[in-house]
Amino acid sequence: MALLLFILLAVFIVINVPIAISLALASIIIFALIGEIPLVILPQKMFAALDSFPLLAAPFFILAGKLMEVGGISERLIQFAQSLVGQFKGGLAHVSLVACMFFAAISGSASATTAAIGGIMIPAMIKAGYDRNFATAIQAVGGTTGIIIPPSVPLVLYGVSAGVSISSLFIAGIVPGLLIGFSLMVIAYFISRKKGYGSDVEKFKVKNIWTSFKEAILALLMPIIILGGIYGGLFTPTEASVVAVVYGFIIGVFVYKKIDFKAFKGMLVSSVVTTSVILFIISSASIFGMLLTREKVPQSVATSLMEANLPPLVILLLINLLLLVVGTFMETIAAIIILTPILLPVATQIGLDPIHFGIIMTANLAIGLVTPPVGVSLFVGSQIGNTKLEPLVKAAFPFIIMMIIDILLISFIPQISLLSL
Repeated sequence: MALLLFILLAVFIVINVPIAISLALASIIIFALIGEIPLVILPQKMFAALDSFPLLAAPFFILAGKLMEVGGISERLIQFAQSLVGQFKGGLAHVSLVACMFFAAISGSASATTAAIGGIMIPAMIKAGYDRNFATAIQAVGGTTGIIIPPSVPLVLYGVSAGVSISSLFIAGIVPGLLIGFSLMVIAYFISRKKGYGSDVEKFKVKNIWTSFKEAILALLMPIIILGGIYGGLFTPTEASVVAVVYGFIIGVFVYKKIDFKAFKGMLVSSVVTTSVILFIISSASIFGMLLTREKVPQSVATSLMEANLPPLVILLLINLLLLVVGTFMETIAAIIILTPILLPVATQIGLDPIHFGIIMTANLAIGLVTPPVGVSLFVGSQIGNTKLEPLVKAAFPFIIMMIIDILLISFIPQISLLSL
């Protein structure tokens, strides 16, 4: 039955049935064939899966990200980033990536990071003489830090699925996220040097840093409040998400005055739609997980790999390869919810810390955001940069290779993720 379940799921996905419906439909068909459980119980199980206090963090962080995206935060973060790194070779490329890292510490979303920073930086880079595809690729790959640097919606969902501390996941994601961001800057530097992209702003001045810092201080305070409050035990990640919404609303409406009633209404509607999709996937995955547990799929996968007498390093490489392939074809949130109960037992049996594995999984799936056919950040960047997908993928390729190297470092050097815990 497990094989038939995966065959049905694959068929539904291939014929473009939405992932949430695919999960639910495949599961319902198998339950109907088995006939042991009344189908009326399944909707109850689906609703029960959503009865989770930590899960409340997801919609609030989504709304907080949208408040920051529209509320004038991105412009000030870009100005601050420009004062820090704008004078280097390929200055605007570095500005874009640093701004993405700053915004990632606010939004928790890759697509929001790409859209908020890319909407300003892609036209600026093109105007300064950068290649359109290179400028767009920078924003797309930079946006992936949005789901690694906390707060991160995928890390929240992994924490709920794996039953581990979301606070610990957030702390563990800081250094890997910065590692990826700064390594992308190294690639941008060498490409800029080769292509002849020079300095884009005036020479380095401490005065410029101080001026832009004062303008951006309220934006920069947000991740400090969120992470400091969580790490200091002042509030839980769920409570922190509510604090983020209130803070973002006050800054956007009363301080920067960028958000009016119409804009706020649009953000609420957009957040509800996004949250509904996520919750539908989670509820559908819950009955899918029931079947996996009934058929002992996680245990079978773990046993098969352990009985193959493969070294733990080889198993970890295979897990990374599987996640890279799955991330290419499946949306990040769906992949986390489906694969966590299957792969986590394997990871723990080879000695991986569940927190460490959560960072490995999220970092791998982040690459799927910039690879077709799913590639959400790639498509967002393509729309903003008005460029075709094929040359954009080619421009992003060196950055993707660098991200894979980063993942290997994160995988085989646990201290990168766990040292701060």
